[in-house]
Amino acid sequence: MLKMTLFDFHNTVDISEWRIINDVVMGGVSKSEFLLNNSGYGIFKGSVSLEKNGGFSMVKYSFPEKEIQSFSKIKILLKGDLKNYQVRIKADTSIDYSYVKGITTSDNWEEIEIKLTDFTPTYRGKQLNIPNFHETKISEIAFLIGNKKAESFQLHLGKIELL
Repeated sequence: MLKMTLFDFHNTVDISEWRIINDVVMGGVSKSEFLLNNSGYGIFKGSVSLEKNGGFSMVKYSFPEKEIQSFSKIKILLKGDLKNYQVRIKADTSIDYSYVKGITTSDNWEEIEIKLTDFTPTYRGKQLNIPNFHETKISEIAFLIGNKKAESFQLHLGKIELL
């Protein structure tokens, strides 16, 4: 089976290109961080606050465009906290909207496979009236939590691949 690795977490990997975006960009007070734990997994953790019209935290990884015509799914090795997250992808980082697919995590390690065509175009929480993801390239992946409630969260990431 043909595979393309988008990111593989381990003890010596450089995560400096992963960026945190919290609701502070719109006046909120949610807090989060992204780090490597002692086992080499990426950890996205923090607390979402609804104060000051806030309500989300996100970590994103932008990379040089990759041609993806040969792939139809994204596979993510992760361990969650029984909370809902959004997986978000972009073909082009210069566009404002993302293609989004919601997932529910367990508190065990699992491999989640999502068809690329299951990602819906979304801008600021509103679904756009354009087709689902059908692009020939990808240049960003992100994980967002924003469940319309104040909550702490912790998402472990192991590997992200295209299949």
